[in-house]
Amino acid sequence: MTKVIYNVKGMACNHCVMHVQRALESIPGVKAFVTLDPAQAEIEFFDKVYSKSELQSVISEKAGDYILEDK
Repeated sequence: MTKVIYNVKGMACNHCVMHVQRALESIPGVKAFVTLDPAQAEIEFFDKVYSKSELQSVISEKAGDYILEDK
């Protein structure tokens, strides 16, 4: 298992957190724990490790205008 943590820009409420977490967990082999304070996503990869741009693409498509930033 590999784990990464990114800051998430654009979240304002728990509804935002839910959207980002669901989007990330729609990716096969990914488990995500997203929090509002601090605004970050802890992402665990169980099979394949996805790049930040691949993760961002899924978030943009399924959750909206939230931006992953390096911690």
